[in-house]
Amino acid sequence: MPFLGQDWRSPGWSWIKTEDGWKRCEPWSQELERENNQCNISHSIILNSEDEEIFNNEEHEYASKKRKKDHFRNDTNTQCFYREKWIYVHKESTRERHGYCTLGEAFNRLDFSSAIQDTRRFNYVVRLLQLIAKSQLTSLSGVAQKNYFHILDKIVQKVLSDHQNPRLIKDLLQDLSSTLCILIRGVGKSVLVGNINIWICRLETVLSWQQQLQNLQMAKHVSGGLTLSDLPVHMLNNILYRLSDGWDIVTLGQVTPTLAVLSEDRRLWKKLCQYHFAEKQKYYPTKEQYGDTLHFCRHCSILFWKDRRLALLLEDSGHPCTAADPDSCFTPVSPQHFIDLFKF
Repeated sequence: MPFLGQDWRSPGWSWIKTEDGWKRCEPWSQELERENNQCNISHSIILNSEDEEIFNNEEHEYASKKRKKDHFRNDTNTQCFYREKWIYVHKESTRERHGYCTLGEAFNRLDFSSAIQDTRRFNYVVRLLQLIAKSQLTSLSGVAQKNYFHILDKIVQKVLSDHQNPRLIKDLLQDLSSTLCILIRGVGKSVLVGNINIWICRLETVLSWQQQLQNLQMAKHVSGGLTLSDLPVHMLNNILYRLSDGWDIVTLGQVTPTLAVLSEDRRLWKKLCQYHFAEKQKYYPTKEQYGDTLHFCRHCSILFWKDRRLALLLEDSGHPCTAADPDSCFTPVSPQHFIDLFKF
């Protein structure tokens, strides 16, 4: 059953109640409208016939609402949920805004489902999920937790299908399984949202994902075209120097004997150390590097995904910014900074 907000500042958005909670949606899909119209026609025929009326108006309205509810609950392919590209981060109540934005609310409203399909944003989302698994999992609401595991399921299935970035997901699942084990063993010592059986089921799911990734076999790529081993040595060396993760260098060095020799170059590892650590910094954490991240506008206090293509074509800043020079107000948000934004 849709709910129309009664906010005095606007006519209100349309909301739909799903198994994952209330979500903002666009107008009914064409399929649902067609189904509803057919039901209205059949109902008018029943009422206009000489037979006894089967449904009165109230019963018909109830049946119509139930059909819409079942449609949005069962047919996920026709859902029209609006995924937001930006959210306002408010930490206190004002005359215009009541309440504050939490980590779980931000995680629910921002479009992370589409972000994992973007190669530039994939590592960023995985790292954010890993940090949440380590320290913020119990602070999420029940809906946010369901959304968390839903996105994680999409990530695992993506890795199993395209065989890319399995090491990142293995590290994430390892941290998540450790956290779940601690929470389940210490039940009663911390507040868990949901029944203990739900958490046990989540742990079993994570262990199943780990087993699937452990059994993942990389298919040998057969192609008659140009391969990595056909490149000149100086180009291979240039590729290694552009990698910021030591594990990637070690893995790439296992591909061919030539890459194995290049990956053991002391100057390569010296450059990598100089990139990650300052002169007086000889300890972790290492410097994180991502193709694309969330951005925070200091002028508007808005957290948003910046679409670089729209920014180039339409001069779109990614959110309704009122600053004279929007680009000067933008700050890239690291995964840890994202979590720190919601620590009040």
